[in-house]
Parts: sequence; structure tokens; C-alpha cells
Amino acid sequence: MAQIRYRNTAVPLPKSRIARIVVGLALVIGGILGFLPILGFWMIPIGLLVLSFDLPFIRRGRRRATVSLGRPIKRRWPNLWHRHVTEAKPHICPRTNDPTT
Repeated sequence: MAQIRYRNTAVPLPKSRIARIVVGLALVIGGILGFLPILGFWMIPIGLLVLSFDLPFIRRGRRRATVSLGRPIKRRWPNLWHRHVTEAKPHICPRTNDPTT
């Protein structure tokens, strides 16, 4: 199941690929209309994050942004970066064929 994780909180996403794309597009479109009440510009990055699960060209942009933003942080605060990396849960948990685990 796809989920967005931030620190210790996980927000589940729909299992259906089409539903995730619809949710992502709705967030982006709502973010574009962010000048209206209730809606906000904060919806655009969240919508792009949801879309990056299924659309490779958005995923590549998200990964590039993560690397380009992470390098200066790593350079300036190496202890913070080390703590972030060592405490993070893996994004992909490999399956094992070992029946004992």
C-alpha cells in the first residue's frame, strides 16, 4: 500500500492507481486556486508528491529536488543529516523467502 511518511506519521493513499492520480490532480488544481478561501498554495507540493508515486516524470523531479536540497543541508549540518538518515525507515522493505521471519 502506498503511503506518505513524514517523521513518525504515515498517511495512507488509495490502493488504486487511478484514485491516486485523481487525488493528486485535485490537490494540484486546488492549489492553483489557492487565492480562494479554504484552498491554499500548500496543496500544490502535496499533490505533486502524491502524483510522484505513479508518474515517472514527476518522480524524477522530486528525486532531483531532494538531492539538490539535501546536499547543502548535509554540508552545513552533518550531524543532523546523519541522525535523519539513521533514524529513517526504509522506503522499500525487501521481501525475503525465509519462513522464520
